[in-house]
Amino acid sequence: MLFEDLSLSKSIQRAVFEEGYLNPTPIQEKSIPVVLEGRDLIGCAQTGTGKTAAFAIPIIHQLHRIVGSSKKAKQIRALVVTPTRELAVQIGQSFDTYAKYTNLTQLTIFGGVSQNPQVDALKNRIDILVATPGRLLDLHKQGFLDLNHLHTLVLDEADQMLDMGFINDVKKIVKLTPKNRQTLLFSATMPIAIRELAEMFLQDPEKVEVSPVSSTAEKVEQRVYFVDKTEKRNLLYSLIKEENLSNVLVFSRTKHGADNVVKALRKKDIPAEAIHGDKSQNARQRVLDAFKNKEVGVLVATDIAARGIDIEQLPYVINFDLPNIPETYVHRIGRTGRAGNGGIAISFCGKDELPYWKDIQKLIKVDVKTISDHPYQWHSGSPEAGEKPKNSNRSGGAHKSRKSNSSKKNKKRWY
Repeated sequence: MLFEDLSLSKSIQRAVFEEGYLNPTPIQEKSIPVVLEGRDLIGCAQTGTGKTAAFAIPIIHQLHRIVGSSKKAKQIRALVVTPTRELAVQIGQSFDTYAKYTNLTQLTIFGGVSQNPQVDALKNRIDILVATPGRLLDLHKQGFLDLNHLHTLVLDEADQMLDMGFINDVKKIVKLTPKNRQTLLFSATMPIAIRELAEMFLQDPEKVEVSPVSSTAEKVEQRVYFVDKTEKRNLLYSLIKEENLSNVLVFSRTKHGADNVVKALRKKDIPAEAIHGDKSQNARQRVLDAFKNKEVGVLVATDIAARGIDIEQLPYVINFDLPNIPETYVHRIGRTGRAGNGGIAISFCGKDELPYWKDIQKLIKVDVKTISDHPYQWHSGSPEAGEKPKNSNRSGGAHKSRKSNSSKKNKKRWY
């Protein structure tokens, strides 16, 4: 199928063609006709398969027909709610790209920056609003937002909003919209809790799944290193240096951990930056731009900050810390292997993280290659030898195994 077969307006076809889009991806091919029909939709597909265009393009087509050539006063007729600032910016840019030959206007709002420019833009009237939950509710409470004319509500990355504790905010936002709205729910994973939410917010939705739920991209080569927890930084430096890795996205579980990894890499003269929630929006954007422009070779990020990172040819993702939620692993390694490109996803598994790794394997059902030829393995053997961590739990707590004094003395530190 070609994009021109989807009955889209010539203005949208022109914009899409200029972006190099000829054939819609599977999620786009199946979702766009449903959205154009005005039906509610649950869309589930791997990250990097084009979900944003799957809802942005038909929304623009619908609104262009309604207000594109009329002199009607602009009203917020489409609202996209997404969990992170970076993802909101990315979605807003997509709407700008696909709607550039229409008269539609969009605004992206999020916290962490002054609200004044956002309020001024709202006063000038817009057609499409992309927002994070907190700033959206805040501006509505102040009387700057009117959602009474809304046609379409999009809940993007719904599983992440649930994980990040946004469910109550989402419920409040839904109550602010007309009951006869069209509702679209998109996500890379679709756990039971999200399906239950969909039943609350959607009316007889069409369900579109273009790949197994929670599957990983086929072109991503996955590797795992069973490494002593105290040696992860040494292993990271060794891989970057010996294999000459660049353009590497590294995931840390905590903001403090991300900063410490960056400090350690810089001590070894490796350009690295961290991106997480404690940094201002402007600082995060500067770091992200530097990484995209390859001015910084290594970007260390927490899950929340990295959710909106969209780099088409990102070659490497490294899980410095394993996530305790297996679906998060899918999102992480989905940062590479996007748009049909290949990529390599490397995971460091400490002894206390073995339960997490087993949960991940159960979810993805992929035989991940174990790299055992490295000097930083567990002190007391490997999981293949039957070694099991003690007193571990899914909430992240684990008792540290005791190490012999001789082992500590023989290990060289570089941080």
